Amino acid sequence: MDWAVYGALIAAALAVAGAAALLAVRGLQGWRTLRRARRHLARDLAALADSAGRTSAIVERISDQRELEASLARLRVALARLNVLRAALDEAAHPLRAATAFYRRA
Repeated sequence: MDWAVYGALIAAALAVAGAAALLAVRGLQGWRTLRRARRHLARDLAALADSAGRTSAIVERISDQRELEASLARLRVALARLNVLRAALDEAAHPLRAATAFYRRA
């Protein structure tokens, strides 16, 4: 009967030792994973900060519309001049239309 008790104690000790070894291995794996995750997190956060900096520079460049507004003002002036010149050309060509209506073109 003593051998059954001692056998059970030995089996329990082996089970505790196995559980402790498994706990140590899993703890070490968890620690390594945590260190790797922190390293990747730091690198990804740095990449995100760089991307945010580039994005803010692009937004600043796009939102600066002074040059666009100046070009638009010059375009409006040029279009107004073009309309005046067209009107003058139509006015000048109007008397010639009647004379050239019967002129044969080659």
